[in-house]
Amino acid sequence: MRQITATGQTVDEAVQSALRQLNITEDQAKIEVIDEGKKGLLGLFGSKPAIVKVAKAQEPEEVPEKEVETEEDPVEKIQTYVKKIIAEFQVDVNVKAEVEQNVVTLQLTGEKIALLIGKRGQTLNAIQYLAQLAMHQYADKYYTVVVDAEGYRERRQETLISLAERLADRASQTKRDVKIEPMPSFERKVIHTALQKRKDVETDSQGTEPNRYVVIKPK
Repeated sequence: MRQITATGQTVDEAVQSALRQLNITEDQAKIEVIDEGKKGLLGLFGSKPAIVKVAKAQEPEEVPEKEVETEEDPVEKIQTYVKKIIAEFQVDVNVKAEVEQNVVTLQLTGEKIALLIGKRGQTLNAIQYLAQLAMHQYADKYYTVVVDAEGYRERRQETLISLAERLADRASQTKRDVKIEPMPSFERKVIHTALQKRKDVETDSQGTEPNRYVVIKPK
């Protein structure tokens, strides 16, 4: 580290002299005042120069830029999460992710797929529920997560629409309310949508989760 001892009538003059010799600016210098000097009588007799020691400040060591870790895609994270859940069932199943706008559909295919669907889709619904909760943590924006198993959701929707029409006919003919077994909100929505254009019945959801159910009422 190069340093200069310089003198001047004032500390400032001494510093400026040292800076010129080092060819640096003041913000690049480390300055130590040895003597502030003394003004003599009438500025001449008994005067004492200011003495400073100036060195070029050591530049901070370059800190290697930390490699920015690429944030994992939330869709990939949810795919991995669902794979871990499925691994607990000890079945060999492939999980494929499809994204359309803000809907993430995870398609499950493989052997013993019925085990993952469960009675009336209860196991599949539970996996989907957990995946939706996890997605809220993984993603900054809102995604709807659908977990399907070899076309089960489409078949289930057709079954629900058929069930809704049949029970709506019963409610209309008997003039009595008809209750449908408890089901998750997205399945209840299928019932409501299927019957919303009918003029002879109306639908309502009653009860509390997870036992909330649809009631079909005659008008």
